[in-house]
Amino acid sequence: MAPEPVYVVGVGLTKFLKPRGVVDYTELGFEAAVKSMLDAGINYDEVDQGVACYVYGDSTSGQRVFYQFGMTSIPIYNVNNNCSTGSTGLYMGRNLIAGGAANVVLVVGFEKMFPGSLPASAYPDRSNPLDRTNAMMAAAHGVVEGAPSAAQLFGNAGREYMEKFGATADDFAEIARVSHLHSRNNPYSQFREVYSKEQILAAPVIHAPLTKLQCSPTSDGAAAVVLVSHTWLEKHPEMKGKAVLIAGQAMATDAPSMFSRSAMDLVGYEMTKIAAQRAMGEAGIEPEQVKVVELHDCFSTNEMVTIDALGLCEHGKAHEMVRKGDITYGGKIVVNPSGGLISKGHPLGATGLAQCCELVWQLRGWASNRLVSHLKVALQHNLGLGGAAVVTVYRRYDGKKNHVVADEHIIQSSGVAYNPAIEARGISEEDANRVLSKTKISEWMRATVKEKQVVLASSRI
Repeated sequence: MAPEPVYVVGVGLTKFLKPRGVVDYTELGFEAAVKSMLDAGINYDEVDQGVACYVYGDSTSGQRVFYQFGMTSIPIYNVNNNCSTGSTGLYMGRNLIAGGAANVVLVVGFEKMFPGSLPASAYPDRSNPLDRTNAMMAAAHGVVEGAPSAAQLFGNAGREYMEKFGATADDFAEIARVSHLHSRNNPYSQFREVYSKEQILAAPVIHAPLTKLQCSPTSDGAAAVVLVSHTWLEKHPEMKGKAVLIAGQAMATDAPSMFSRSAMDLVGYEMTKIAAQRAMGEAGIEPEQVKVVELHDCFSTNEMVTIDALGLCEHGKAHEMVRKGDITYGGKIVVNPSGGLISKGHPLGATGLAQCCELVWQLRGWASNRLVSHLKVALQHNLGLGGAAVVTVYRRYDGKKNHVVADEHIIQSSGVAYNPAIEARGISEEDANRVLSKTKISEWMRATVKEKQVVLASSRI
């Protein structure tokens, strides 16, 4: 029996914020999930299973978020897979539906982070999952005291690409310049400033060739996605115009080559390559057909390595794409139209789902101020050290190319009175009441939307 096709019919996103301890994950997750259910035209009573995605938080934080929508006794899974957590939840949701265990799955990713570089570990009394990774880095490349370990790992990968293939520091700075430029048109981005390549190169060095403006920030934020089966979609034909098929998807973990002493392999080059080949194979596409990709640019160096691993260029030629302008509008591929992790922000549990939101808006034709036109497919890549890589291929339900949709048509079908792809707004009490459970709501578990809005508004000042 063939697996049930799975579609994205609802997406929701909060603005990504600088961590300041003002907004809690409960408010963030609530806003994103309400938006996604409004977009999908569903009530929480229709959700069969839930997946909560976060890295920094206590066990069952997912239930704490989901119980605000209703206490319907559905299975709720809490997922932590490092920076690939959001897309891991997406992968789980798809498999639940494809295997016949659900018709509607709500996936919510959220993160409340601490300012500054990521902590080495929350549990100093036991082995760090990255202990062998860090030991290999030290053995093969040495350790720079005072530099964040993640920046060293990904910076070393960039150095290797320079040594092997001829990339330069200017190439990595150009990647960051493009990311910051793209974020200007994304209302959800944490940073929307535009920088010149010279400004990026002149920023404080974190771990050469990386400067501060080439590194993703820590962020608070949330994103949510509603997945449905083909069976459900056939019963709701009014949603077909918005539905986006997950045409191919794969998760891969590390191979023994991870410890080959290659800095590129140490940060997931091989598992990205494997996941990409599997996902594109399932979707029946070749890399040459990809015109837009949201990929895991936690550092500018990783964008270059990932372009290569995904097969979007000839091996060893990613820097040539950068130099030709082939990673932005008017070039071969638009990489991270959202601004990517570097500029949009990187709340770990939400990142993979935020990538999905952007690509759904692109394929629907809603992202009118940054649209990559004439798309038939879109590619997503999300990576977590330790490790896991998830690659997803999306296609419109009708199989046609995208085109700009007028805002008046979007407003009629978006579930809100605006185009959420180009305008970031909060939610109202009326919005929430439309999607919360009608029969199994607990007021004890849910603060009023008005109370949440006060918290969220204060965090955006």
